Amino acid sequence: MHILVLGAAGMVGRKLVDGLVADGRLGKAEITKMTLHDVVAPKQPEKAGFPVEVLSGDFAIAGVPEKLIAGRPDVVFHLAAIVSGEAELDFDKGYRINLDGTRMLFDAIRLVGGSYKPRVVFTSSIAVFGAPFPDAIGDEFFNTPLLSYGTQKTIGELLLADYTRRGFMDGVGIRLPTINIRPGLPNKAASGFFSGILREPLAGKEAILPVSEDVRHWHASPRSAVGFLVHAGSMDTAKIGPRRNLTMPGISATVGEQIAALKRVAGEKVAARIKREPDPFIVGIVAGWPRNFDPKRSLELGFTTAEKSFDDIIRIHIDDELGGKFVA
Repeated sequence: MHILVLGAAGMVGRKLVDGLVADGRLGKAEITKMTLHDVVAPKQPEKAGFPVEVLSGDFAIAGVPEKLIAGRPDVVFHLAAIVSGEAELDFDKGYRINLDGTRMLFDAIRLVGGSYKPRVVFTSSIAVFGAPFPDAIGDEFFNTPLLSYGTQKTIGELLLADYTRRGFMDGVGIRLPTINIRPGLPNKAASGFFSGILREPLAGKEAILPVSEDVRHWHASPRSAVGFLVHAGSMDTAKIGPRRNLTMPGISATVGEQIAALKRVAGEKVAARIKREPDPFIVGIVAGWPRNFDPKRSLELGFTTAEKSFDDIIRIHIDDELGGKFVA
């Protein structure tokens, strides 16, 4: 099996690649080749038991998607995207990468023709939904995004479903919760503070909280995100039917509940490193975000989380990123 990962230098992309290299398989299929692509060169995996090609550049340039598909990958993980805050601040860039790049990739697959019909896993987002919301958003709730990023992801979902319906690909769209705790440096995602208020204090640093503690949101760990991708890449899609886009499971928590979990796991001194500084831009964006879900379809189709509580999300970060230790 040949696997192509777009966005392989990002946090989730790196973890996905590491997991696939360690397992040597995707589902029951043995991996025989992997191609990694991002705007910056992804890291070459160590000790891979198969050839790994590493490429860099802008995938939303004419001709590039065709080159990426030339090797006829059996599974395409499409993680490449401009994140929410940046897509809102730079309208043209957001649409060029998130919409135009996605359409060009799908068309490159379509134009191969013949019997070529790869599994395409598209990482969408809960940003496809917009307020007002019910207490828990079910599988029948409509897409009314309130951000450019959510609009771009919604269009990507529609394209995925239509190209699958037409027989050009075997697509699965997974709407990721906000991934928490994201390791490394902050990015331009408007949701970045959800991780920052936990990651920085655990590292002995001050963190800024730009919203009120009663803000509620939908979360999953990086470990869960990789599990979602692997399952989407290997599952029996005959069970999905024509509705190819699924909301992933997660945990609904307020910022206050996040902080309470941090206190339980790491102590009051760590949580005291959080400073409250409201940011009207972030407050305005977060006001239209979904808060809670009832993801019945994805659960029935075998998607699961690695955590049962927000305390688990924090412990997973400590174990996976901090070697089991934090700055008390």
